[in-house]
Amino acid sequence: MSEHDGRSAGPPGEYEALRARLRAMEAAAEQIGTRLDEKAICEELAGFLFRNLCDAVAVDLRTEDGGLDRVAVAGAVGLLATRTDRSPSVRAIDGWHPLSEWVVASGGTRVHLVSVPLPAHDRVHGAVLAARAGGGFSDHEAATLHFTARLAAVHLGHAREMAATEDTAMNLQRALVSEPGRPHPNLEMASRYLPVGTRALVGGDWFETVRLHFGRTLLVVGDVMGHGLDAAVDMNAYRSTLRDVASTDLAPHRVLRQLDALVAEDPARRPATCLLVRVDPTRGVADFASAGHLPPAVFGEDSTAVLVDVPVGPPLGTGVGGYEGMTRRITPEETLLMFTDGLVERRGEDIDVSLARLAGLRLPVGETVEEMVDAVITALDARHAEDDVAVLAARVRPRRP
Repeated sequence: MSEHDGRSAGPPGEYEALRARLRAMEAAAEQIGTRLDEKAICEELAGFLFRNLCDAVAVDLRTEDGGLDRVAVAGAVGLLATRTDRSPSVRAIDGWHPLSEWVVASGGTRVHLVSVPLPAHDRVHGAVLAARAGGGFSDHEAATLHFTARLAAVHLGHAREMAATEDTAMNLQRALVSEPGRPHPNLEMASRYLPVGTRALVGGDWFETVRLHFGRTLLVVGDVMGHGLDAAVDMNAYRSTLRDVASTDLAPHRVLRQLDALVAEDPARRPATCLLVRVDPTRGVADFASAGHLPPAVFGEDSTAVLVDVPVGPPLGTGVGGYEGMTRRITPEETLLMFTDGLVERRGEDIDVSLARLAGLRLPVGETVEEMVDAVITALDARHAEDDVAVLAARVRPRRP
C-alpha cells in the first residue's frame, strides 16, 4: 500500500492473516444460523469453529436456574475436560472484546483453552469453550472466535424470540380448540388436538359441540386452510359464527348453507372444510352434513370401523352452497369419530388408501371413548403426523331403566 491510500502497509504476514480472518467471517455468516433453532445454531457454531480454528469446541447455554447446559460439541472433546488450578487470564482483543484464556498440560501436550461469552442485550446466553493442542490462538483467530460467538448469539436471540411468539400463538390455539362447549350429559365425549412437530405455527384445525333443544347436540370438526395466526383468527371467527347459526336449530346441511353465505361476504376470509353431526340420543339417530371434509368413522360394538358415506359439498367461504344431509341410526354400542385430515393423510399417498387404513383398524373391545381415541391416535401414529390433528369422538350414553 502507498501513503496516498491513507493507510500504512503492515507486514505481509499481518495482511494475509487479516484476509484470512475476513474470509472466515464471511463463511461464518453463511454457515451459522441457517435455522432458527437453538440446538441447530449451537451445532453449526461448534462445527464451524472445529473445521476452521480449533481441535475441540463446546457450546454451553445458560439454563433457567443459572447453570450451564452443554448443547453442542465437536472435535477431540477430551481436550475440553482438562482442568487447572490456575485462574484464567483475561485477554483483550480488538475492539476490547475480552476472552478468558488457559494453558494446561494434557498427557504431555500443552493445551490452549479460550472461553468466549454468547452476549445478549441484557444477559448472556451462554459461552463457547475452544481448545487447541500445541500452539495458541493468534489475535486474528481470537477475534474470529469472538465474532462467530456474537453472530451465533444474535441468531440465538432471534430463535428465542420466535419460540416465544410461537408458544404464545400455540397457547392461544390450544385455548381455542382444547375446550369444546359442553354437550348434553346423554353423550360421552373425548377430544384431542395435536399440533404438528414440537414447535409449529398454529393452524386452523378446531372442534366444537353445541347444545340444542330436546337433548340433541351438534358436533363440529373444521379445518381452515393454511397455518399461522391468520388461520387461527379465521378459525375462531368460523367457530363463533357457527354457534350463532346453530342456535337457530336448523338441520346440519342448512347450517352449512347459512354459514357459507355469511363467510362468503368477507373476501379476506380463508376457505374451510367442516363436518357437522347432530346427534339425537332419544331417537337414536344422527344427521350428517359435510363442507369438503373427510367422512367420519363409526366404531361398532366389536370395535371395527365403517366410514359414513356423507354427501360432500364445497368448502365454506366459496358462496356456492349445495350442501346435502343424510341420516343414520346410532346406538349406545357405537362410537362416532370425527377428525381433520392430519389424522389419516400421508404425503404421496392416495386419500382412499389413508381412509382405508383407518377403516381397517381393529381396536380392543370394551374401551371407553377416551381410551378409543388414544388407541386410534397410537395406531395411526398421529403424534408424528405431517399436519395438525383434531379428533372429536362421541358415544350415546345408555338410558337408565
